Amino acid sequence: MSDCNHNCSECNKDCSNRIEKFQTNNFSHIKHIIGVVSGKGGVGKSFVTSLLASNLNKLGFKVGILDGDVTGPSIPKSFNIHEQAEGDGESLIFPAITDTGIKIISSNMLLKNEDDPIIWRGSLISNLVRQFYTDVLWEELDYLLIDMPPGTGDVTLTVFQQIPIDEIVIVTSPQDLVNMIVNKAINMAKMMNIKILGVVENMSYLICPNCKEKIYLYGKSDIEESIADKGIKVLAKLPIIVGNSREIDEGNVETLDVPEFKNVINELLKENSND
Repeated sequence: MSDCNHNCSECNKDCSNRIEKFQTNNFSHIKHIIGVVSGKGGVGKSFVTSLLASNLNKLGFKVGILDGDVTGPSIPKSFNIHEQAEGDGESLIFPAITDTGIKIISSNMLLKNEDDPIIWRGSLISNLVRQFYTDVLWEELDYLLIDMPPGTGDVTLTVFQQIPIDEIVIVTSPQDLVNMIVNKAINMAKMMNIKILGVVENMSYLICPNCKEKIYLYGKSDIEESIADKGIKVLAKLPIIVGNSREIDEGNVETLDVPEFKNVINELLKENSND
């Protein structure tokens, strides 16, 4: 590895088996690790992560969320988590637990004031994500969901290379610019041999409250055509639902029912049906 310049985009070697994977602590065992990725911010990646967690939890699975979006964390607020994380004074960090039993760790839980910014360089951010994986007392989990920061930077590279991730879900919204950037995320995953479960398009349309017709606020989606040559499924197209934003702001994401999301869960469970 001495000749490595750490620029994976210019390299045709597969180093996945030569990079040491992080290990959880002796008190934690995680069956499946799912990453939630977007090419850019503002498409609802954390919303999709939250829906994945709450839907899996309702089915009886033990679920945790590792909020990897260190400088822009939104997971705790969605689940009404405002307390600081605690530890055992030695090496273990205790996650927060939601009303329905979902375990959560986030950078916002390390701050005295949750409005304080985290102004760190990439290496520090990646190291914190590593600690969230290795030092948090996850105990027994069926699914650990990692809410990634947008883009293809340090944290995504660290997770793809050094956390034994099973597959990723890519989140997009129906704009040409977003679809172009999503293709970057798809290409990065393929370059690094990360399995892609599929794509979720958020804010796809709005249902008119009067005539019940679909209104395409951003124009009609062409996501299927955009990724047709990549062999990737569109798992769901989620509507804009009036009131959902308010419920999320109030920390009630676990109470939301989004029927259009069911296929995402079905595909995930089908993928892991042998367990």
